[in-house]
Amino acid sequence: MKRVLLIVGAFIVALTSVRLAWLFLFMPPGHARAVQGLIDMRDWDFGSERAVSLNGEWEFYPGRFLIGQSKESLSVPEGGQIAKVPGRWNEAMSKENGGTGRADSTFGYGSYRLRVLVQPDRERIYAIRMPVVTSSTELYVNGRLVGHSGTPASSREAYTARSVPYTASFATDRDEIEIIVQVANFDDRIAGGIVWPIKFGTDSAVDRSANFSIGLQLSVCLILLAHSVYSGILYVMGMRQKALLYFALMNVCAIVSVLIDDSRLLPVWSSMDDEWIMKTYYMAYLGIAAFLFQFGRHLLLPEKKKIWWLRAYTAICAAYAAAVPLMTIRWLTLADYIHTLLTMIPFLVVPALAFRAVVRGQKDFIYILLGVTAVMLSTVWGVVKNTGWMEMGFYPFDLIATFIGFALYWFKSYLRSSAQTARLAERLLEEDKRKDQFLVQTSHELRNPLHGMLNIAQTVLDDGGRSDEARNRDNLKLLVAVGKRMSYLLNDLLDLTRLKENRVHLQLRDVRVQAIASGVLDMIRVMIGDKPIRLANDIPEAFPPVKADENRLIQILFNLLHNAAKFTNEGTIKVDAYVRDGMAYICVSDTGIGMNEAALGALFEPYEQGGLDEPDGASGLGLGLGICKQLVELHNGTIEVSSSPNRGTDFSFSLPLSESTAPHGDETPSTSAFIVLQETAAGLAEELAKDGNNPALVVDAESASADRSSLLAVDDDPVNLSVLQSVLASENYDIVTCTSGEEALARLPSREWDLIIADVMMPNMSGYQLSRAIREVYSLSELPILLLTARSRPEDIEVGFQAGANDYLTKPVAANELKSRVRALTDGKQSFRKRLRMEAAWLQAQIQPHFLFNSLNAIASLSEFDTTRMRALLEAFGKYLRVSFDPGIWIGSFLSGRSWTLCEPTYSLRRNDSRIGCGSSGRSMNIWAWK
Repeated sequence: MKRVLLIVGAFIVALTSVRLAWLFLFMPPGHARAVQGLIDMRDWDFGSERAVSLNGEWEFYPGRFLIGQSKESLSVPEGGQIAKVPGRWNEAMSKENGGTGRADSTFGYGSYRLRVLVQPDRERIYAIRMPVVTSSTELYVNGRLVGHSGTPASSREAYTARSVPYTASFATDRDEIEIIVQVANFDDRIAGGIVWPIKFGTDSAVDRSANFSIGLQLSVCLILLAHSVYSGILYVMGMRQKALLYFALMNVCAIVSVLIDDSRLLPVWSSMDDEWIMKTYYMAYLGIAAFLFQFGRHLLLPEKKKIWWLRAYTAICAAYAAAVPLMTIRWLTLADYIHTLLTMIPFLVVPALAFRAVVRGQKDFIYILLGVTAVMLSTVWGVVKNTGWMEMGFYPFDLIATFIGFALYWFKSYLRSSAQTARLAERLLEEDKRKDQFLVQTSHELRNPLHGMLNIAQTVLDDGGRSDEARNRDNLKLLVAVGKRMSYLLNDLLDLTRLKENRVHLQLRDVRVQAIASGVLDMIRVMIGDKPIRLANDIPEAFPPVKADENRLIQILFNLLHNAAKFTNEGTIKVDAYVRDGMAYICVSDTGIGMNEAALGALFEPYEQGGLDEPDGASGLGLGLGICKQLVELHNGTIEVSSSPNRGTDFSFSLPLSESTAPHGDETPSTSAFIVLQETAAGLAEELAKDGNNPALVVDAESASADRSSLLAVDDDPVNLSVLQSVLASENYDIVTCTSGEEALARLPSREWDLIIADVMMPNMSGYQLSRAIREVYSLSELPILLLTARSRPEDIEVGFQAGANDYLTKPVAANELKSRVRALTDGKQSFRKRLRMEAAWLQAQIQPHFLFNSLNAIASLSEFDTTRMRALLEAFGKYLRVSFDPGIWIGSFLSGRSWTLCEPTYSLRRNDSRIGCGSSGRSMNIWAWK
């Protein structure tokens, strides 16, 4: 904005400097001014060929004609006043001063008289240039009529209005020249009297001054005509931009305004009366304003954007233009304020729109802004000119600068379009080559996996064995992996097509980047295999949420991290985030092979492979980063990259911060899920070792065996938990909710659970991490896990199953499908529980008398030589009996999956070289010690 203001300010200073230089260059020469109706020109050098202005104090006779219809001058005029010329006669025409008009009126008639003292010269020819005087004048020199415009009279009915400038020449041998100007005005309310300077000098000097002004006006008209012609030609030739047509019409109106103003060349060349002079004047300036408004509207506002006040202004202008031909001069002058308002609106609105466009980055509109600024500056100087504070003739450069600015915009646009056409032609040729390369590369990428699939399938058929044999199972797994690779390529192609056609619509919501990054890193961890790469999530736990589409944000991070993993052989891949200028910046950095400047320049182009000197060495189609860039831009963000060969690559992209300040999810410190679960299990085992008859466990076991299945739902969004409870409300489930993975792990030991329903993307601990932690202790059949997520890509589902999930559902979830999946998993768990009960009952039935006798014999033998071991064996034997005869503890131990089984014999006693001990039978029935 500052730069734009500096340019406009410099432009104003330049135009003002040129105008001031013009004024000083063509300033009227210094001479005596009229005083009390007399001006002394005897010392003036008429041979200098310069005209002078007869400014000063003239005698004025309001309501009187000094020369009557007989055309004879009064010998001794009486009742005169002093009036300034140039200046309005409003005050002098008031009734208090003897005038015939109403107070402060522009209407009436009167006579101006000035005596000019000169050196007598019979050979010299003088001339007087009368300016535009409203609304009729007669010029008398020494009592003789030498020129007129219209016919002044003492009444409206008798006079004829016509206000055009004229030049009158005369010769005299007198030393005093009497100039009488009789003026009548009964139509124009704007001004009355002589409001412009009267020029006096030799005929050649006056003609030279007048012709110079006329020449300037005609030059401006020719310049404007040239602009109008080429604009019309461009429009007719096929450049169907309405702005071009309005620009041409605006130039035509500007030409008419120049010809109707100042020297009024159009009325001089024609027989146009004063009424049509005024109507043409009003129509020309209204046309300039209206067409400028339409010109700016079509350039600076979108075509489809309709604003009511734009249509209202256009309608008012059209109505006013239609009414002007039907109005008299009196009504035109009465409606002059409406005309002024309609004329000024575009010169305020268009600069504001142009300034906004330039500030927003549309640099070409600076020429429109400068052009309208020149018009406004010319208007300001016109006000100064009309006040009479400074005598100024016709000044062409402001108007020329205006239309040159508009023309520069068109030339700049044309040159830009031509250059763009040339670039597009070159790019089209390049794209044609790239299209051929793409087809070859795509065929290669799809053909290789397809041939591999065919070969693997043929191998399985030729083997002749069963599909469940180890070797064939491996072949089928390889077949599936190759098919997934083809699916990834096709998904990228589909996404690229949707982005090009603007068919990707974002579902914006408040998203925690920590949870997204944690889940995506879990996906990448599976994909890097055995590479010595450390994955780090360094996003602060207190990092604020962003406004983004969760699914697309996952896609962006996945593509960036996958790209980093592909080109990093060892080292670190890190995700970080920070806030700057009201935006969230997420950074992905790696210590991979990096890229050179050439690769960075085309990194985000479709089908480009960065990071390698030989692009063919990289798998894939090179679409991921291009898709990332477009998705980031859809979020009103930007993406940047910095890299150098063998030093890694840093990607960073920005997203808008969420407007909400409410906390999202738990802010508990991040803890390893595996450690939390181990500590919980160890604590429970120690507690049970102290008291094998744990009533809480018995109660939970009894509760678990009830008819209602116990579900533990985990999601960081309470709304999602509420929806889940609502969907499953009609089923016979006991649902417990928690908002973090740590809280879920803490609740696990408290009771018997039939199913865990967990969201994947959660802060601190993702659903993948939670699943892995649970699988460290519980098997797939002991505690089923159902993962819910917005991601439906095949690689996401694969990572979920590898983490230990039993099933996978994508959001939004259909209610019937969710109920069916939950019912299937809970029924499976109930079946598993029944099997465990039967096994526990069978194990309990294995306690036979001879086991008891063997144990007692071992205890008796130890009592003779080792009492310490005897006491330990008695303690172990007592605990074993307590567990054996308590069905609740048996069931609880097997259902919970805790370390409640007896281990291999710990005590091996020898007496007389014979082993004394007790063996095991069945599932973990060793009685010697606890694990």
